[in-house]
Amino acid sequence: MLHRGLRPGYDYLLERKLSTFWREIEDSPMAAGVQRFMTAAEDLGFSLRVRLATGSQVPARLLIQAGRPLEQLTLDDLDEFAAACAARSARTGKDHRHYLSALSNAQRVLFHLGIIDTLPTMGGPVPFEQRLAEVAEPIRTTMIAYLERKRATCQPKTVSAIATRLKHFGLFLTHIDPGLTSIAQLDRQRHIEPYLTALVEAVNPKNGEVITLADRSRRVIALTGFLTDITEWGWAEAPTRKLVFRDDNPKLPQVLPRYLPIDADRRLTEELRDRPGNQLAACALRLQRACGLRIGELLDLELDCVHEVPGHGSWLKIGLGKLDTERMVPLDDDILDLIDHIIELRTHGRPMPHPRYRRPAQFLFTHHGRRLGQGAVRAELDRAAQQAGLGHITSHQLRHTYATALVNAGVSLQALMALLGHASAEMSLRYGRLFDTTVRAEYERALDLAKQQTRTPVPGHVQLPLADITSGKNWKDTPLIKSRLAGGFCLRAPAQGACTYAPTSANTAPASMPSPVPCPSSLPSVLMPRCLPVTPKIEAGSPKPNDIGDSSLDSTI
Repeated sequence: MLHRGLRPGYDYLLERKLSTFWREIEDSPMAAGVQRFMTAAEDLGFSLRVRLATGSQVPARLLIQAGRPLEQLTLDDLDEFAAACAARSARTGKDHRHYLSALSNAQRVLFHLGIIDTLPTMGGPVPFEQRLAEVAEPIRTTMIAYLERKRATCQPKTVSAIATRLKHFGLFLTHIDPGLTSIAQLDRQRHIEPYLTALVEAVNPKNGEVITLADRSRRVIALTGFLTDITEWGWAEAPTRKLVFRDDNPKLPQVLPRYLPIDADRRLTEELRDRPGNQLAACALRLQRACGLRIGELLDLELDCVHEVPGHGSWLKIGLGKLDTERMVPLDDDILDLIDHIIELRTHGRPMPHPRYRRPAQFLFTHHGRRLGQGAVRAELDRAAQQAGLGHITSHQLRHTYATALVNAGVSLQALMALLGHASAEMSLRYGRLFDTTVRAEYERALDLAKQQTRTPVPGHVQLPLADITSGKNWKDTPLIKSRLAGGFCLRAPAQGACTYAPTSANTAPASMPSPVPCPSSLPSVLMPRCLPVTPKIEAGSPKPNDIGDSSLDSTI
């Protein structure tokens, strides 16, 4: 077989273990091709164990069955190998996942060698017909036509999310009214209101728990958009009247961003830096925390993402993300060192198609001949958080932590919007509500006033001895003496004696009093008596103590 004298077929090759393959290959015509394959696999970062397993399971059998050298292998040869694995599994019941895994590795190596032009697909979207297969006709046909139309204006992930939420509504209609023949026959009381009620106790099939309030809101929004769109488009299946109203959507709580406290942020960073499980994924998380990136933006970074601007330092160019906007984030020396370390860790290879632009791109995070996946990043975050004793943490919390640190440092709203890539100020104001310096200043000012109004004794000030002045009686019944001063009248209790600043020692001022002395306003308020303004209606000595209102006496005390 190794000398191309026998091609037994995959029914034999997939059943036999080629135990002597690595010993017999050395003197065969296939040796050069296999060696080239193994060298490329090593350059892509595959371990020796994985290289040996992949080389003997796929390239060896491919070369034997195809009868051609490595450089002449095609994608059809790989498809034929995959079909033979599926046929063997169906015939014998034996698991063939190890063959498919090795086939995926082999295809990546062949892609970076330039032999084939297609990378292996990692799953992919399920066709709408298959996803909505349990929804009764003709409701399924209407929903599929709507989703196909939305593909023209929405991102694939958005359309996929709409399909998932419309499926729930379609299954509900199939269950409660299997005889429904058109969306136009929907009734508010028979269909919409029972569906809204059922959402309260709907269960998430992934975790078996009741869906969250946010998920309920998303399902209602998807249904509202579906009915509104087909009505505006003039479809024959559109309802004749409006069925879903604004109040049908549950109100969501206005929660603050979930940032990591300083101590938790420090422990997580130390775990990722000093004890990484997956070094490339750990560095990716550190870069996300340092620049406030979304996880999609992080993994879409290209090798030339750092731009040096003369006189303005280094900047990180972040491509189109969630809101279809690009932005530039300033970098310091620590982040530049981190990016240099990432470049050392990444595996080099052939440019890969960009998922958004479809043009070839050299991504910053590449591992084993493909882009680093979100699953690997989240797995490393879960491991680091568990080791740091922090519980469950999402990668988006690192973005919240970045923004919160900027708010604490006093960054302006405009700068925060630019750094986070927000399209409106309202999005950035969520972080401004965390630590508003204006709210803090107003709070402290009001708190000082409140303390003063409670008349809390202040060290160094003499308080008015009210009990001594009133002799233990009610202050409202205490008789007062009245001295006329330049600014008005001075009211004093008998226990206080005559006013020191009165022109005479008499308790009452005569009408012919010469040049009264003004009561100084610089005295402490607790020691200075009340001065009433002189008016033409008040004559010296005429008012009596009982004529003074309670409010004046209250101010005096």
